[in-house]
Amino acid sequence: MSIAAVIYLGGWALFAWVGDSWLQLLVAAAMAVVFTQLGFLAHDLGHRQVFRKRRPSDVAGLVIGNLGVGLGWGWWTSKHNRHHANPNHEDHDPDVSPAVIVWSEDQVARSRGIPRFVAKYQAYWFFPLLTLEAWHLHVASVKALLKPGAKRRTTELSLITVHFVLYFGLVFTVLPLGKALVFLIVHQGLFGIYLGLSFAPNHKGMPVLTKEDKLDFLRKQVLTSRNVKGGWFTDLALGQLNYQIEHHLFPNMPAPNLRRAQPVVQAYCAEIGVDYLQTGLITSYGQALRHLHEVGAALR
Repeated sequence: MSIAAVIYLGGWALFAWVGDSWLQLLVAAAMAVVFTQLGFLAHDLGHRQVFRKRRPSDVAGLVIGNLGVGLGWGWWTSKHNRHHANPNHEDHDPDVSPAVIVWSEDQVARSRGIPRFVAKYQAYWFFPLLTLEAWHLHVASVKALLKPGAKRRTTELSLITVHFVLYFGLVFTVLPLGKALVFLIVHQGLFGIYLGLSFAPNHKGMPVLTKEDKLDFLRKQVLTSRNVKGGWFTDLALGQLNYQIEHHLFPNMPAPNLRRAQPVVQAYCAEIGVDYLQTGLITSYGQALRHLHEVGAALR
């Protein structure tokens, strides 16, 4: 967390030093990586992996999520916990609700408007749409915090407001209008793509559950999750979420320990006859895209 904080502040110092130059697009790409890495830390804090007590987790999560990245940490944590309770479930997992992308043939049949238009060739739309993911999360965070009964509304809205005042203020102070707009498009677009590339391998293309599926906890978590093989670089690039099966079985296990749990869990699944899927990174994207393409087949 300390390293991430130093790199984050150093990135903005570099932005100020580079000044009015198209080299800022390289800074935008680098800061997209930094923002996503901060998102991984906020994710771990939401699962209470870092501190024993709730208060330091909340404080750190709000500082990193709301102030550092501009995302509603409390709203996202609540949504993400619902995903963990029922991964890939049509009715209960907010991550497979049919918004623009649809995830099952049943959702395709019920889709209308833009989702139905996109679903026809959604495998081709998937990565371009990820360029809008960061903006979507920013807007969704604010909308959730404006709803009646939102927890910590004043604190979270204040921190998000400070983030964007400083963010837009710095960008439009250092850069002229045209370059500033291009910087925002590149930074937020790559931020959204990196987020999508990090989370897509975990569940996309895995079985989508319905109310007809009656699975115990272990099978519900393992059969809907996919691990991604790789070394230290994959661990770093994916925030150790490449051990997705272990993370879903033990969500508050500190991320650095997931690799130690992996061989134990894999051996146990083999012992009891539960399918345990582990693939390479590129293969995981292929499986996800093929699933999206097959789901939209009826419309073609």
